[in-house]
Amino acid sequence: MSDYIMLRSDTETQPTPEMRRAMAEAEVGDDVSQRDPTVLRLEAIAAERVGKEAALFVPTGTMGNLASLMVHGGRGDEVILDEGAHIYINEQGGMCALAGLTPKIVPAKNGLMDPAALEAAIRTDNIHYPVPKLLCLENTHNAGGGRVIPPDLFRRYCSIARSRNLAVHLDGARIFNAAAAAGVEVTEYTREVDSVQFCLSKGLSAPVGSMVAGSREFIAQARRARKVLGGGMRQAGVIAAAGIIALEQMTDRLKEDHDHAKLLAELVKDLDCFELLYRPVETNMVFLSTEKTGRDAYTVGRELLEQGLDVTVPGKQLIRMVTNRHVTEEDIRKAGSILHAYAESVSRR
Repeated sequence: MSDYIMLRSDTETQPTPEMRRAMAEAEVGDDVSQRDPTVLRLEAIAAERVGKEAALFVPTGTMGNLASLMVHGGRGDEVILDEGAHIYINEQGGMCALAGLTPKIVPAKNGLMDPAALEAAIRTDNIHYPVPKLLCLENTHNAGGGRVIPPDLFRRYCSIARSRNLAVHLDGARIFNAAAAAGVEVTEYTREVDSVQFCLSKGLSAPVGSMVAGSREFIAQARRARKVLGGGMRQAGVIAAAGIIALEQMTDRLKEDHDHAKLLAELVKDLDCFELLYRPVETNMVFLSTEKTGRDAYTVGRELLEQGLDVTVPGKQLIRMVTNRHVTEEDIRKAGSILHAYAESVSRR
């Protein structure tokens, strides 16, 4: 690992020793022909874990989301999303460019939509309008500061969609973080939706891969969509083996990452030159505004890196820090000290 305190992302996690051994020893076959026994085992475990009939192993979360949307809707059909949704903001417009779907955006605050605004966004049948087919939800919500949609609100969103004959897809890249933070089983969320995508390669520490889960019919169609998107893999059991370890061993430890993020927030909440955003911190993300430093976040990020703290800069005046299993409490306290020292240097300028 890097000598820096690595808070860029939980995508920086390395596979565990158990994962590396499992990968080296994995029994493999041709996954395109559904003949890789390790992939088949991973898909069965994933489906059971989220309470669905079937699951599909895909290389990335972006592909998993796009394949799901392609199954749920056809060209010109309308997809309802909140304004900060990862599918809308951070997946290069694939829903439009490749699937031909039309986004309908709902205002949101920190990743949470007003149910009334959601209901108002779903158009009635009119020859002039696209046909609304799908509601996409994101939990946890990245751009909302790692926000967790409370289970009761999540159920309300899904109920609204059902009442208007919309299917529901969950971008659950970090759904196990959401479940851990909400203190519920992951199925409390996944049973409400028609399909779900979740990542194995973030806080769960697998090196590659995401899962899509839904009904058997849905997954059969998603498998075709994966193929046309170039996601058909051959001896994929080599990487699927790590995904099995991720689901069996890594979900129960996510609360530790959340506790570390909350500690970091506590250490920096009173710094004059930074503003702690998205309070309270709920999962493994801490966002700071750099506006009061008088410097853009790119400069701040570069200067923090020189001091040994590696962060992400998702906006001109925004830095993001994400905890993961490699970051210890000692690292968090060192990160707090670096940020305090930086704040003092800003005050002297």
